[in-house]
Amino acid sequence: MTASSGLLSGTRGQTPESLRTLSEYLELSLDKGMCVIMMRDGTDLCSVYVGDPAGEADDLTRHGSISVAVANEILVLTQVGPNRMTVGDQTYRFFRSFTHIDNIGAVIFVPA
Repeated sequence: MTASSGLLSGTRGQTPESLRTLSEYLELSLDKGMCVIMMRDGTDLCSVYVGDPAGEADDLTRHGSISVAVANEILVLTQVGPNRMTVGDQTYRFFRSFTHIDNIGAVIFVPA
């Protein structure tokens, strides 16, 4: 996996589980034509939504949750701004940013 920062992530060329998880949500967001939104849910979990972060919070569709450890690893292995990663034979390009939705911090992954 190569991020746009030029850093190689993972060991022995294997993609970390956290980035495989992100790639599944990116695939879903591409199918829906929306963004992936990750918001912390308490101390142990982050909810993952697909939708338009600029719209109403009620319009976001929840598609599961991931552990805070996985969410933190995603944040470490990606960067704010443009990113590129390859999982298997698929390359994903996305833009990572941050916003607030209903006064809760949210990380946004916009497919590019």
